[in-house]
Amino acid sequence: MPPSQPVPTLSGPLPSKRPAVQHAILVLSLFCALLVAAQAWSAWSAQRSRLAEHAAATSNMAGALSAQAAGSLRIVDTVLMSVVERVEQDGLDQRASNRLRSHMRNMVGQVKELHGLFVYGADGSWLVSSLDRPLAGNNQDRDYFQYHLKNKDRGTHIGAPVRSRSSGVWILPVSRRIDNPDGSFGGVALGSVRIDFFADLYDSFDVGKAGVILLALDNGTVVYRRPFNEKLIGQNIANGAVFKLYWKNGPVGTAMMQSKVDGVVRLYSYRHLDNFPLLVATAESKQEILAEWQKSTLLLSAVTVLVVLLLAGVGARLVRQMIIRNQMEDELVLAKEHLQERNQELTVLATRDGLTGIANRRHFEETLRLELRRAARTGAPVSLLLIDIDFFKKYNDRYGHVAGDASLRQVASALRDGLGRPSDQVARYGGEEFAVVLPGTGAVGARYVAERLRLAVLELGIEHPDNPAGIVTISAGAASFHAGPGEAGDPDLFVTRADALLYRAKADGRNRVCSDLDNTESAEASSFSI
Repeated sequence: MPPSQPVPTLSGPLPSKRPAVQHAILVLSLFCALLVAAQAWSAWSAQRSRLAEHAAATSNMAGALSAQAAGSLRIVDTVLMSVVERVEQDGLDQRASNRLRSHMRNMVGQVKELHGLFVYGADGSWLVSSLDRPLAGNNQDRDYFQYHLKNKDRGTHIGAPVRSRSSGVWILPVSRRIDNPDGSFGGVALGSVRIDFFADLYDSFDVGKAGVILLALDNGTVVYRRPFNEKLIGQNIANGAVFKLYWKNGPVGTAMMQSKVDGVVRLYSYRHLDNFPLLVATAESKQEILAEWQKSTLLLSAVTVLVVLLLAGVGARLVRQMIIRNQMEDELVLAKEHLQERNQELTVLATRDGLTGIANRRHFEETLRLELRRAARTGAPVSLLLIDIDFFKKYNDRYGHVAGDASLRQVASALRDGLGRPSDQVARYGGEEFAVVLPGTGAVGARYVAERLRLAVLELGIEHPDNPAGIVTISAGAASFHAGPGEAGDPDLFVTRADALLYRAKADGRNRVCSDLDNTESAEASSFSI
C-alpha cells in the first residue's frame, strides 16, 4: 500500500472565488466612499449656504448704514444751506449776526447729528458760531477752508476728520462756500459732526466680536472704524482690500478678504453713499461666521468617520468570513477530490492483489456470488477455473522469493491477457493459485479457455529446472454450472468442485486441464444444487 499523503490546504481562496470577495470589497469601499463624499458635499453646501446668508446680511447692513449716514449728512447739509442763505441774504451786521447765532444754536439743539455750526470770514476769522461764548481764532489753515477758497463749487464739501479747536473732540467737517454779492469768496459755513455720533450709531449693530464697521472718505481716509481705535482716525487705507475692491467693482460689492489693519479674514460688504464722498463697509469674521458650521460639520464628520469605521470593521469581518468560507469550500472540494482518489485507491487495494495487480480473493468471491445469482436468475451458464503453478515451491526454493514474485506477476499477466472478454475475470486465489470466473460460458467453452491459458503460460518459457517440462507450467480445473428451475448455485460447492478437478489434473501429471467433460459421471457434472 503506498504511503498516505496529507490533504493540501490553501492560504487564500481559489481564483474562481476571488471575484466575489473582490466585488464585496469594492462594493463596501464604494459605499464608504459615497458616504464620505455625501458628507463632504453636505458640509461644502452648508458652508456655501452659510456664507451666502451672511453675505446677504452684511450687504443689507452696509446698505442700511450707508442710508442712515447719508440721511444724517443730508440733514446737516440742509442746515448749512439755510445758514449760507441767511448770511448771503441778510449779511453779518450786528442784528443779523445775533439772529443767525440764535438760529444756529437752535439747530444744534434740535439736530442730534450736529456738534456745532460755524461761519468763517474770507480771511478765516471766526464770525458767528453756535457756541455759548465767542472764541477768537482763525481757521484759514484748515483743508476745508482752503478747498472753498480755491474752488467756486457751491456744493457740500466733506473733509478729513480733525480735532475741533473749540472742544478738542474728533469731528467730521461738513462745509459750504459763502459768496459775496459779486460772486467773490466771502467765507465758509461749517457744520461739524462728532465722530462719537457714528460710534453710538454703529454700536447698535451686531457684527460679532471680530466684526468691523468702517466709515471712510472715498479717497481712503478713515473716519471711524469699529472696533474703535483713535489712532486710525484720519489714517489712509486706500491700499487696503476694501478700497481695491471698490475701485475694481464700483459703488457696491461683497467679498471675502483679509484686513490690512489686523490681518483677519472677513466677509466684507461695502456701499458708497449717494451724493457724498463716503464709503461704508461692514464685515464679519470668517471664523465667527463658520463657527457653528464648523461645530456641526465636526460632529457630523466624527459620526461619519465612526460609521465608516464600523462599516469597515463589519465589512472586513464579513470579507474575512467570506475568505474563510471560500477557503473551507475550496479545501472541502480538494479534500473531497483527495478522498475520492483515496477511496479509489482503497477500492483498488480492497479488490486488487498488491503483488500481481489482478483481482484479489475477496473480489473474486464477491464476483462469483454475483455471477451465480445472475446465472440462477437468467438460466445462463457460468464456469470457474482454478489454476495452480506446477512445482512453484521448488521454484521459490531454487530462485528465491523475489524471483518467485516476478514469475507470479508474469503468469498473472499472461492469464489476464489470455481472457477474451471484459466480463471474464482472473483473480489471485492464494499463493500460486489463480481463479477465473467465466460468465455465460459452459463446460466446452471453459475447457477451451483453460487450455488457451495453459498454452499462454507455457509460451512464457520461464525456466524451471525442477519441473519435468523444464519451464513454468500450470494445471487447471474447469467446473461449470447451469441452473435448472428453482436451483441456486452455492459458491463454496462450486469452488470445491473446481478444486477437485484441479487436484485431478495434478494427479494426472500436471501441465494439463481437467474439466467436467472428463468426468464420466455426467449427471453429477452437469449440475449441482444446495
